[in-house]
Amino acid sequence: MKKAIILFSGGLDSTTVLAYAKKQGFDCYPISFHYGQKHNIELTAAKKIADFFAVAQHKIIELPENMFGASALTDASIAVPIDAAHAAAIPATYVPARNTIFLSIALGYAEAIGAHDIFIGVSSVDYSGYPDCRPAFIQAFEHMANLATKEAIAGKKLTIHAPLQHLNKAETIKLGLANDVNYALTISCYKADPVSGAACGRCDSCTYRKQGFKQAGVIDPTVYA
Repeated sequence: MKKAIILFSGGLDSTTVLAYAKKQGFDCYPISFHYGQKHNIELTAAKKIADFFAVAQHKIIELPENMFGASALTDASIAVPIDAAHAAAIPATYVPARNTIFLSIALGYAEAIGAHDIFIGVSSVDYSGYPDCRPAFIQAFEHMANLATKEAIAGKKLTIHAPLQHLNKAETIKLGLANDVNYALTISCYKADPVSGAACGRCDSCTYRKQGFKQAGVIDPTVYA
């Protein structure tokens, strides 16, 4: 089977992508990151989901906790917004250059193990407006990767897959259910309880998640605080 690296947080989107890649016949190597995020309970979910899907190998990569500042997800002095109006401005939950760094690590890992496919669960439909979730960014990173790696220069091109790019949350959930995802295992909340994983129900991530289940006509299995 072809190997694929999956950027994997343990949330709704990345779990859908993991399940999708597995059903497409890829030997999956999900990688998760501990980067000082307040909601690091998501990594507990990631471990359980990786076991559920019996992946080839799941890595949790430790990054310096002070690496990402100026974000409500990493900085104790910045509150995670709740009940936010979805304006044009990029919200405080944006983590500077996070996907660029994560994809760069995934790229090095992919080349080292002979994988030519990287999957990422970004969407530019139901999302908070992060610049590193947009199609132009994904396309640019793939172009760069195929200029920067020995494998690509040798003719073995790398593909960045973003299967959720143009799906809303309801469509994402339907795709996941068609690929055997148990969403009760996933944690998406930016303010999740650090012990139980219970969701706040009011941050951006919870808002889109709740809306998705409602629009999909599917019972929401999330435990809310």
